[in-house]
Amino acid sequence: MNSKVKVTNSEWYVMNCLWTESPLPLMQLVPLLKESVGWSKSTSATMVRRMTEKKLIGYHEQGKTKYFYPKVKKEDVVVQETRDFLQRIYDGSVGMMMSALVRQNDLSLDDIHELQKILRDAESKAAQNEE
Repeated sequence: MNSKVKVTNSEWYVMNCLWTESPLPLMQLVPLLKESVGWSKSTSATMVRRMTEKKLIGYHEQGKTKYFYPKVKKEDVVVQETRDFLQRIYDGSVGMMMSALVRQNDLSLDDIHELQKILRDAESKAAQNEE
């Protein structure tokens, strides 16, 4: 997987469909995209073609039908998007991002406990790596 894969906002709609269920033929993607973003058949077909050229999605043929599937893992794309967001908005500072979230009082007690667990796990991994 290309570590610098870029997925546009429009491409996310297609990727989410395929991450949820794949492989899918275009004729099954079209109604999903029409429902979620209001795209016509031709818009959906154009987007799928471009994403195939970009190697975000692939396909296999069965008879005359192409069945599309993601060529990138959602987790990999999310990690890259998160890094880009963190760099662009917070100059790469996780502390600044967390401080902004805390100041907004948007974190529930469950969110705080989840973050604490994530940090404890990260601390354990870091300690193991230092040994």
